[in-house]
Amino acid sequence: MEKNFVQTVHYFAKNIVIVIGIVLIWRGIWYILDYVDGLFFGGNHMPLAVGGIIVGLLMLYLPDKDLKEIEKL
Repeated sequence: MEKNFVQTVHYFAKNIVIVIGIVLIWRGIWYILDYVDGLFFGGNHMPLAVGGIIVGLLMLYLPDKDLKEIEKL
């Protein structure tokens, strides 16, 4: 029983570390884009927001030539 408990704790600890790593990367990218907004667009978030939506849709569309990934949301 103790072996199963240790395996379960290890499983959750590993996944928590992965999730925290992804969130930290996302947070860093968010701050960089905020800096770019301030530097090039005077703090106006609209150009990068619209550009981000377009780039994101292209990233989802181009590999399979469809947007079925959005249906999963």
